Amino acid sequence: MKILAIQNRKGIGDMVIFLPFIEAISKKFDTPVSILVKENSKAENILSNNKNISDIIILDRDNSKNGRHDGISGSIRLISDLKKYNFDKVFIFNSSLRFKLISKLVGIKNIYQYPLFEKKQQHVIQAAQIFLKNKLDINVESNPKINISDQDFNNSVKKFNIKKDETNILLGIGGSGPTKRIPSNIFLQFMRLVTENKTNCRFFLATGKDQEEQKILDEIVKSKFSRLCTALDDLNLNEILPVIKNCNISVCNDSSFSHLSAALNIPTIVLMADTPLLYGSYSPQMFPIIPDGEENVTHDTLGKNKINPTKIFEKFKKILN
Repeated sequence: MKILAIQNRKGIGDMVIFLPFIEAISKKFDTPVSILVKENSKAENILSNNKNISDIIILDRDNSKNGRHDGISGSIRLISDLKKYNFDKVFIFNSSLRFKLISKLVGIKNIYQYPLFEKKQQHVIQAAQIFLKNKLDINVESNPKINISDQDFNNSVKKFNIKKDETNILLGIGGSGPTKRIPSNIFLQFMRLVTENKTNCRFFLATGKDQEEQKILDEIVKSKFSRLCTALDDLNLNEILPVIKNCNISVCNDSSFSHLSAALNIPTIVLMADTPLLYGSYSPQMFPIIPDGEENVTHDTLGKNKINPTKIFEKFKKILN
């Protein structure tokens, strides 16, 4: 039996969120599942050690509408690409008529999909849970897991001289948008509180190459905590994941690193400044911090300057103790 799961949301976070649901399908039918995902999901990097995933097929669609699978001609190419696999079943994690028609034209006999035309205000996790409960009568917990090989883990220890007697802390200082990026001074105040209470600690700084992210990174690595900092921005994702796995705890903006850290089973304090709280609380390894003066957080909260470093530190102490 050959099964396809279509998860067309962009980004690492959504790939991580949907992972338990794709794995549940694999376990239900006792066979690895192929996935159709966008390249920026980084599925090829984060799922390389996942025995529940077989082929990773890239959906080439982008905002410029110039992707290989964009438009009518792109749909025809996608149909041709998928026909090669001879899938028996497909599970479509969206309400798009387009993917249902494509699946029919591919010749897949058993098509399971979210209710059509119900995308508006659709809860990202509950919709997937209801979908698999209705179609397969299975209950799926929202607790993604990413696997790291022992070899990669140990190689990371040697390469970065990671010591067990130190408190190794991931700081996820990057973010997909400017309203999610917590200013460097808040991280620096948190680092001061940590170093005043723990003399033996180390900070790994995870961020992208965006100019504003690099500015935040630069302000931290040039601070008085420079000798305690290791920047990870020149590494690829396959090199970063084992480093995260070696950390005791993470403090991350609402970014890909918060999702990856929690999925690697690392306690992750998520700094929620401008995104629905769901994205920083769906995993039991996530511990959200919201801006001072707010009872909730969502789009347009714009609270990055109101994240309290003392609250981060108090949560940090509570988790490690």
